[in-house]
Amino acid sequence: MTDESTADGRERPGSQWYDNEAGPLVRPYAMTGGRTRPGPAGVPLDLIALVTRVTGAPGADATALGPEHRTLIDLCRTETQSVAELAADADLPVGVVRVLLGDLVELGCVFVSRPVPPAQLPDERILREVIDGLRAL
Repeated sequence: MTDESTADGRERPGSQWYDNEAGPLVRPYAMTGGRTRPGPAGVPLDLIALVTRVTGAPGADATALGPEHRTLIDLCRTETQSVAELAADADLPVGVVRVLLGDLVELGCVFVSRPVPPAQLPDERILREVIDGLRAL
């Protein structure tokens, strides 16, 4: 008799969704309801997008959110994190995290922003003029 079978040798219902070492397994598409893209909010959720928790969010009703949604909100509770950091900390695929974050943005639980881009290098012509001006001193 194994952990996956009953005393009479029949397989226990749902045993294919349980791994003795990993625990219960949930397929990623089950967490997102089969969706592969974030909702209609149109927020860019690439790996470096910054996610901030909105305090006192109107849609933050704990009973309406799934456990994965609540995990992402809890991870954002202390500081702003990138989508990649959230995926790593929640131990979820990035695609799943993007869909879940889309839900949270629509509910008003989190805010997504773009990081400040690094300063662009000045035009080469300007640098040459500065060098020529310094030499003239």
